[in-house]
Amino acid sequence: MPASPRRSALAGLVAGAALPTLYAEAVRRLLRRNVARVNAGDPEPLLRTYAEDVVLTFPGHSSWGGTFRGRAEVEPWVRRFIAAGLELTPEAIVVDGPPWATRACLRFTDRHVAADGSVPYENQGVIYARIAWGRLQAYEVYEDTHRTVAFDAYLADHGLPGAAPLPSVQDPAPGAG
Repeated sequence: MPASPRRSALAGLVAGAALPTLYAEAVRRLLRRNVARVNAGDPEPLLRTYAEDVVLTFPGHSSWGGTFRGRAEVEPWVRRFIAAGLELTPEAIVVDGPPWATRACLRFTDRHVAADGSVPYENQGVIYARIAWGRLQAYEVYEDTHRTVAFDAYLADHGLPGAAPLPSVQDPAPGAG
């Protein structure tokens, strides 16, 4: 027996209401998977999601800070994160918007665990991202930059990988030159 028009309309409404929730969950799972892969030393799944003209903004005056435009500038930043032995732990991920204009906010803790098991660096922050059709368009990383500067010093003092600053693709500090 065919469904009544009222029943079909109700089914369409229910399905339509469920799609944004399912999409948001898919984005959250993708972000968690990409973070886990980066933590394991494999940035490729994350890098594959980048738009060609992706923009990473990391405010502050540490060697990590700046605005990096395009995959050629952002990829070395991600690889340096891995080389420095940083690990990011997502605590909450909020996703909003349709596939063509998605916004995601990830609250995290990142840390560096030394060879002796001590934790010389730990920080909390938020990443705000814009995603369109599965491609990461832009993201901004906000955390305590005083701790990031101290981590720079720790890496340099101990001669650890990731200590060298990135090439000067960074925007100048406000008021400079």
